[in-house]
Amino acid sequence: MGVSKRTLGRVCPAVRHLAVLSLHTSPLAQPGAGDGGGMNVYVRELSSALARAGIDCDVYTRAWRRGLPATVEVEPGLRVHHVRAGALAVVPKEEMPSVVEPFIAGVLDALDRNPERAPDVLHANYWLSGVAGHTLKHELGLPLVSTFHTLARVKAEDTQEEEAARAKAEAEVIGCSDAILASSPHEKERLEELYDADPGRIEIVPPGVDHEVFRPGSRAAARVALGLPVDRRMLLFIGRIQPLKGADVALRAFAAFGDRDALLLVVGGPSGVDGPAEMRRVRSLAVELGLEDQVRFVPPQPHEGLADFYRAADVCLVPSRSESFGLVALEAAACGTPVVAAAVGGLCTLVDHGVSGFLVDGRDPATYAHQAGRILDDPCVAVSMARAAAAGAQRYSWSITAARLRRLYADLTARRPVECR
Repeated sequence: MGVSKRTLGRVCPAVRHLAVLSLHTSPLAQPGAGDGGGMNVYVRELSSALARAGIDCDVYTRAWRRGLPATVEVEPGLRVHHVRAGALAVVPKEEMPSVVEPFIAGVLDALDRNPERAPDVLHANYWLSGVAGHTLKHELGLPLVSTFHTLARVKAEDTQEEEAARAKAEAEVIGCSDAILASSPHEKERLEELYDADPGRIEIVPPGVDHEVFRPGSRAAARVALGLPVDRRMLLFIGRIQPLKGADVALRAFAAFGDRDALLLVVGGPSGVDGPAEMRRVRSLAVELGLEDQVRFVPPQPHEGLADFYRAADVCLVPSRSESFGLVALEAAACGTPVVAAAVGGLCTLVDHGVSGFLVDGRDPATYAHQAGRILDDPCVAVSMARAAAAGAQRYSWSITAARLRRLYADLTARRPVECR
């Protein structure tokens, strides 16, 4: 290969080039549809913040359709490379393992053609990228940072459906990663308990939020901008339509709330192999519950456009079965919208129960309805929680996340890389 292996233990005073692996979904793709979600936002926003902090970022993702440029210059210091791996078409996530090897070859070929951009560190996102990153780490002699976003064994705790091959691959990547990023203390605990991860290599580095976009503002103005009535109580669900995200719980909670004049906005599109069926089921449920005139289904929106939806809502519902962090909850809070969320994963860190919103144990729609009603029926509670939510969100920003990772990357280049177990 044209890219030479690095000398183990070499001291590097500063990291100048970072290779970001995002195999199965592109940071340029529309969040809220297909496999696009919080991870797309994470890779795009974090890479942008790192570029502004002085680290050139090359993001490698799989080319999913014809006509994509080989490289997109997103902004100074940030490029997205479309790597040919498998068919130039959308590939179901369950078939993605078959494209890992050609993706690795494509990344190596891109690095051979641009030796001046040889990375100092690899940062893999999601388990598929982690498998690719594991091979690339040994091929290039580079430190590997892994962010999993979701974990098979954590999902199995909530859904009783473990993907054994994926869990095994995750364990292998965790065993060889020089640093594993956890978005919350809860995720760190799960990594240690379920994967026997070395606590000394786990770094808790929460994602951020763009406070220039997601900030408090006029609810009436947001509703006018979206063509929504300004005088009706409004609940909001934002997310991919798949069983894991719990859109059905949001609908049943809205029905249990019992206000025949209120509105529920469901923003997002079908995702995953079960997505289309889940979308049909959710739409049928709205009819079954007699909510056709009160529920508005909105297709996936550009990320920045979600800010008006957050500001338009009185309450944001996040009834996920599993959530490593919960970017929707953070963005809603940053816009001053109280959240009623499942007491799972990173949501337990983001939502200050009884202060900035409410956490719900279990999936009982009546409990969600009751907690939402406590906000909607008491203006003093609504105002207090809105202020607390916006204030709490100030702790999270992409510039803070990038600064922490910049130090971590530099530290890793000065250490001997972790060897496989």
